[in-house]
Amino acid sequence: MIKLSKMHKRLLALSAVMPMAALAQESQPTEAGKMEVVTVTAQRRAENVKDVPVSVSTIKGEKLDILISGGQDIRVLAGKTPSLNVESSTGRVFPRFYIRGYGNADFSVFASQPVSLIYDDIVQENPILKGYPMYDLANVEVLRGPQGTLFGRNTPAGVVKFESAKPSLKGIEGYYNLSYGTNATANIEAAANIPLSNEWALRASTLRAHRDDYVNNSFTGQKDAYEGYNEHAERVQVLYQPNGAFNALFNVHQRTTTGDSRLFRANIIKKGTNDFVDGFDPEQIAINGKEGQELTTRGANVRLSWDIGQYKLFSITGYETISRYNSRGDIDGGNPTNFPAVPFQVETASFIPDLKQYSQEFRIESKYAGPLNWQAGMYYFDEDGQAGQDNYNVAGDRTSRVVSQQKNKAWAAFGSVNYNVTDAFTVRGGLRFTHDQKEFNTLEATNIVLVGPNGVDESKHKLNWDLSGNYKLNNDVSLYARIATGFRAPSIAAASTSVPITVADAETITSYEAGVKADLWNRRARASLSVYDYDVKNQQLTVVGGNTNVTKLINAAKTKGRGVEGEIEGFITNDFKVSASASYNFTEIKDPSLSVNKCPTCTVLDPINAAGRVVIDGNALPQAPKWILNATARYNYPLADGNLFVLTDWSYRSKVNFFLYEATEFTGKPLTEGGVRVGYNWQGGKYEVAVFGRNITDQRRITGAIDFNNLTGFINEPRVWGVQFKGGF
Repeated sequence: MIKLSKMHKRLLALSAVMPMAALAQESQPTEAGKMEVVTVTAQRRAENVKDVPVSVSTIKGEKLDILISGGQDIRVLAGKTPSLNVESSTGRVFPRFYIRGYGNADFSVFASQPVSLIYDDIVQENPILKGYPMYDLANVEVLRGPQGTLFGRNTPAGVVKFESAKPSLKGIEGYYNLSYGTNATANIEAAANIPLSNEWALRASTLRAHRDDYVNNSFTGQKDAYEGYNEHAERVQVLYQPNGAFNALFNVHQRTTTGDSRLFRANIIKKGTNDFVDGFDPEQIAINGKEGQELTTRGANVRLSWDIGQYKLFSITGYETISRYNSRGDIDGGNPTNFPAVPFQVETASFIPDLKQYSQEFRIESKYAGPLNWQAGMYYFDEDGQAGQDNYNVAGDRTSRVVSQQKNKAWAAFGSVNYNVTDAFTVRGGLRFTHDQKEFNTLEATNIVLVGPNGVDESKHKLNWDLSGNYKLNNDVSLYARIATGFRAPSIAAASTSVPITVADAETITSYEAGVKADLWNRRARASLSVYDYDVKNQQLTVVGGNTNVTKLINAAKTKGRGVEGEIEGFITNDFKVSASASYNFTEIKDPSLSVNKCPTCTVLDPINAAGRVVIDGNALPQAPKWILNATARYNYPLADGNLFVLTDWSYRSKVNFFLYEATEFTGKPLTEGGVRVGYNWQGGKYEVAVFGRNITDQRRITGAIDFNNLTGFINEPRVWGVQFKGGF
């Protein structure tokens, strides 16, 4: 056995911070006790994060691995970086993203969001596509503020960007990652990189996830009836690299998920408070309706690049489909006879029989040796999908059906220029012209009479711009300032028996931001701080419930937001690393004329107008916590020929409003979740075994609600304890 020096052991201990997915990629060793250089693509080029005039966070390596070790889906990212919240009323398949408090609580299957989710350079526009699992990832980037001049579409709030680990010609390598925990929560993740020749390489990766049902139904007497899931996803990538001038990357992927939709729980909120009712048991429910969810998505993309001296050309082609989606749930969350009885029964199912999304981008960037560089391109987007809703009676028979179709075509031309005024000062300016057109039609209305026209057409165009500057005070500290605008195209919601097809007009944002980024104490630590202020005009908002199970879209004249974000991480000693982050986000709706229907059984805190409606002027946006805090600590102890380590991570978000109006019962309490991991790795981090816990205090909170029927809510994920084994080759 090879004997290692103490310094070598410490270097190996630092390498263990990266998961096996990252170990499979070529990397440079980092000096013990020094922060690695973080490279991001926030401006579509690989750059040091310190040189990018954007508020950006990255999640990768061990930090990402421990977040998903308990089987959680993409919602686990909520609160893990400053100003980011993610929630869902549909479970694992329909996440809703918020950055700096700015998002969209719409649960319709054609909902658009102001936060764009980009997976391997492909915009995932439909909210169902945004829930694709996280596995075999190189990194996650969270870009805060408008990103409209360089990224796809609908990015006025920001971008969450995923990048898969890529094939390599270097040699055969890979990893496997197995975990098992509470409620038979099992995750199997694996990847293999195989060079096929000197020019071709293949990388195949897969995820298998399972959880047993563990919630009992006291109404039917069924034990272990709900909250389980089965999921598998696969991705195959093929790299063709015949020389240094041309690169082709082919990607095919799919996802299949079955399980339960979100469990709505009737009357779990104590009247006049936002507490659970006395005796609430998260492992019990009493419903008489059916629950079930199934989803299959498939996609492919091709990314080509040509290096032609002073220029580099890119072609990015994406194709995403939803071939099966059905989510059926007992929306009222109770039953007509036993406690908790409900005023009326609501059981519905949302479905997508077919949706196709095609996108194409062509981009050229310069590689001049001088102070001036630029990039420009064209973007095209084409979506065609059908979706609908079924309603059911108490016997479980379908009583009505509505099916709609949306066709969305958009194109954009964009460009940006970077100019190094001096060695220390760089300015950047960008422009993007977007034209967006939607056609929305009702295809079927069975046993139901809808009001209003059967279809609408909407078309908008907009010129967006941004201007930023980055100034290096020295090699370790840089300052930046940025002004940016953003645009979100009109959104359309289906008709009902009382509300016609509604259209929310296009919204725009102007954002001002400034910050500082620094390496500290001879690169033993890294810190960043940013402040921002934004105005959204004509913001698209979603009115849900009130006194009926109806969704419609409205516009607020203006929404204001401001805040501050900070992050710091570093080494206390070579073996002890800590991090902390915080954000304060203030949002306010500014529209004295705007009012919505109130809930029938809650304690409304806002003024009521003469029409008996709730005035929402001055309210915060829904699901917009003012405070998000994070802290992590990791201690490594070299032992024998490996490393013993202990780490913990904690996140906190302050209270949130569930709806546009404020009500005592529908104000979510602050939520604190913690994790712990104790393990041992050996052979340079090639193998690792660990025990872990997620939400270790088992803090349970109501995270969302249904307001039109009774005091119905849904809750956060339970505590999970488990064991994990990882290996590389």
